[in-house]
Amino acid sequence: MGRGEVDWQEPIDRGRPSAARMYDFLLGGNRNYPSDRRAVAELLKTAPSTRELALNNRSFLIRVVRHIAREYGIRQFIDHGSGLPTQNNVHEVAETVHRDARVVYVDNDPMVLGYGRAVLDESPNAVILDADMTDTHAIAAGLAGRIDLREPVAALFVSVLHCIPDDKDPKGMIARTVAMLPAGSVVVICQLVSEDAHVRDTVTELMRQQTGDKWGRVRTKAEVQDFFDIDRLAIEKPPGLLDVTDWHPDEHTPARQESSEWIEYGGLARVL
Repeated sequence: MGRGEVDWQEPIDRGRPSAARMYDFLLGGNRNYPSDRRAVAELLKTAPSTRELALNNRSFLIRVVRHIAREYGIRQFIDHGSGLPTQNNVHEVAETVHRDARVVYVDNDPMVLGYGRAVLDESPNAVILDADMTDTHAIAAGLAGRIDLREPVAALFVSVLHCIPDDKDPKGMIARTVAMLPAGSVVVICQLVSEDAHVRDTVTELMRQQTGDKWGRVRTKAEVQDFFDIDRLAIEKPPGLLDVTDWHPDEHTPARQESSEWIEYGGLARVL
């Protein structure tokens, strides 16, 4: 299949918004539908800074991947809940530092899988794996021949944990991932947080309704901090855990969002 040609192996529900397509729209992409754009319009009523937040989150992903490749020398990445391809995807950023960098993207959204396979068709060192990000066993099986778990790996959980409800145990998912990684690996964790209970409850309920309950919840900073409280994880300090806009900013970091009803919060931890 040629680059850009999409093979839809599963039907796409265009009438039901998806978090991946809403994020694509917020980033200025065109892989979204009217239902996604209407859902974003509703979201902006409660959280008007969401578009700026999305752009800052994408900038963080680019910076953290480059940092991992340069400062830690890591050449292997697992991107959990990778979302729709856009500019400066993980493999493209990693390859600017290590041309032989390998990336496994993990997602189970049918539209993400279709576009992901098309975009990665000409990338020999990158592949998209059809799996639920909480199914660590299936992911581990899919890494065979692609990621060498004897060598350091970067596991990315960037802006995806708010998509996982508590009953699917997001912290347990992170712990299982850490358990299979060798020393010298790193884990990146960040998600949407708010210290305003009204914002947390309103946005969580809106997203659950819009996505057909394919959503978790907006959490607090303390809850994200707890995700890092796992054996063998040591938070990189400085900068520690913070609004990702402030994580090693550079000349390309977008301007801070004007309002702070919610932020993307997290950081990077080393696997000991």
